[in-house]
This record gives sequence, structure tokens and C-alpha cells, in this order.
Amino acid sequence: MRAVVQRVRSASVTVNGEIVGSIGAGLLVLAGAEPEDTATDVEWLASKVANLRLFADASAPDGALDFSVRESGGGILVVSQFTLFASTRKGTRPSWHRAAKPEVARPLYEALITALTKALGRPIQTGRFGKMMDVALVNDGPITLILDTKARE
Repeated sequence: MRAVVQRVRSASVTVNGEIVGSIGAGLLVLAGAEPEDTATDVEWLASKVANLRLFADASAPDGALDFSVRESGGGILVVSQFTLFASTRKGTRPSWHRAAKPEVARPLYEALITALTKALGRPIQTGRFGKMMDVALVNDGPITLILDTKARE
């Protein structure tokens, strides 16, 4: 699995004019799966996202990033993003052949939501799998990370 994790001041997902998920300060997670991904990938990714120290300790004089989203009380908004496995090797039209088909990707996406909810200790917000979504966000920092379960980074 791959994820683009962005620290945000706020983020929301709109489908057909309706806001289906929104958070204040926290993490926006764009997550994609490939056919070989397993429950082990889901667990690693959920643990990493929930425990990354991306939030400052307001009392620290140096502004060090000492707190995870769990510790900071922030939210998590997860959005399915099959395009994270785009191949752009040939020409200018991306190929999606490396992305998992919906029948494989949907259970992994749902498992990620469950694992993140458990790791965070409170419900998270989501987009809608397979739908066209408008994602709005206000980056904080900006801090943006790319996580890959195969590289374990």
C-alpha cells in the first residue's frame, strides 16, 4: 500500500455536493492499494500513520514535533486513491495497471479504516470508495509524507 499523509489545519471530502467527511487539525491520508497487499501492509500503515510524530508540543521552546495525531487529539480523514500506483513510463497517459482492482482494494481500504480507528482510539472520517470526490484541505506546514508498505518507509 501507499499513502500520502498531509498534516492539515482542516480537510473535507465532498461527493455530489454533500460533505461526507471532514476534520479540523489532523492528518489527511490518501491511500492506495496494489494487488499484492495484505493485512500485514494494512496494519503497518495504520500503525505508522497513527504514531508518526508530526505535531508540535506548544510548550517546547524549539517547536519540536513530539506528538502523534493520537496524542495531539487531531483527526484523520482517509480517502481512497488508486492513482498512487500510476505508471508514467510510457508516453503521457498514466497507466493504472499496478493499482488493485476494486474487489481487492475495497476490503483493504475498509481494513485500513478499521485499523486506524482502533489505533487512534476514536472514529475517523472517510471519503467514499470508488466515487468522484472533491477533496479540500488547508496544509499545515506544509508537512507531506509518502509512505510505502513494501519499502517500509
